[in-house]
Formats: sequence, C-alpha cells, structure tokens
Amino acid sequence: MFKIAALMLAASTLSVYAHEAPTGWSYPSQCCSGIDCRAVPDSAIGTNKLGYLIRKTGELINFRDPRLKESPDGVYHWCSVMGSENTPTICLFVPPLGY
Repeated sequence: MFKIAALMLAASTLSVYAHEAPTGWSYPSQCCSGIDCRAVPDSAIGTNKLGYLIRKTGELINFRDPRLKESPDGVYHWCSVMGSENTPTICLFVPPLGY
C-alpha cells in the first residue's frame, strides 16, 4: 500500500512540475500535456509584418492566431506536439510589447 501511495505522489508531482515554466508559472492545459512546452531563446522566433516566425519549422503564427499567448515572464515559450523541434505549434508565448 505504501508503494502505491508513493508512486501516486511521485506521478502527481511530476505532472504538476511538467506544466511549469522555469520561472514557476503554469502552462495552460490546452497548450501542454506535460512535455510540449519549453522556453526558447529570442533567436528561435522571428517577427515580420504578418506575425511570429518559428525558425525551426518555418511556421508563421499570425498576430491574431488564438495559439498566441502573452508570456508572463517576458520570455518566449514554444509548445509543439510532443515538444519536438519539427512538429506543429500548439501555443506560442511571447513577451508583451515593451517588456
């Protein structure tokens, strides 16, 4: 019984942690299933007059795209399917203008 309780506690701790950005805020469940999101350097994301460019995939996320979210810590966070570098974007957290 103790082993089962310990495993359940460990699993719940890991799933909570997996939804957190390094600075402690939680990724929304619609963006992250525990492995999809991570902080990325500014150089990983470009901008143009149409939106944000994911340099790894070439995806363009329009400024009005509902996948676009404001980053609470002023850092880019990219959520892609299974956290892979070559899968579609689920959410993109961007720093607010003037951050």
